Amino acid sequence: MEDHSLEKKYNKFIIAVSIVIPVVVAILFGVKLKDFGYNVEPLSFLPPIYATINGITAVVLVLAVIAIKKGNQKAHERLMTTAIALSVAFLVMYVAYHMTADSTKFGGEGVVKLIYFFILITHILLSIAIIPLVLITYVRALAKRFDKHRKIAKITFPLWLYVAVTGVVVYLMISPYYV
Repeated sequence: MEDHSLEKKYNKFIIAVSIVIPVVVAILFGVKLKDFGYNVEPLSFLPPIYATINGITAVVLVLAVIAIKKGNQKAHERLMTTAIALSVAFLVMYVAYHMTADSTKFGGEGVVKLIYFFILITHILLSIAIIPLVLITYVRALAKRFDKHRKIAKITFPLWLYVAVTGVVVYLMISPYYV
């Protein structure tokens, strides 16, 4: 049975989270713990871990689509919940790293630099846009509004997959320049 009230109940939450996460990440990105007197070593071990999490997220998303196409709704649901959890883990590690380390400058030149910045900028913009899309898609499934869920999932899936894959690509492109 469809639950329209569940969707309405979560609308304000989705809007708030979709605004708060990017704003808080942007603020925390500029906050360095050392500036507050904390003698914290840079968490330089995190970038390969969170890049791997992005890669795993991409695989989980593809497996989730395969599961639903095979009619395995329970596996699809578990995989999508896992993808959300992985994305949250990524975000926490990403912020923790940037609060303890200075940003790394990309050292490539020419066409490679243009490609890198194109991928980075589209990755960042879509990572912001994907937040409400994922939440709306997820809530529509919870509300058993599968017609509307499928409709938005056709937009959410490729964008989320792009964000996950380009997260790995950005890491691979900038990793030679980590200090």
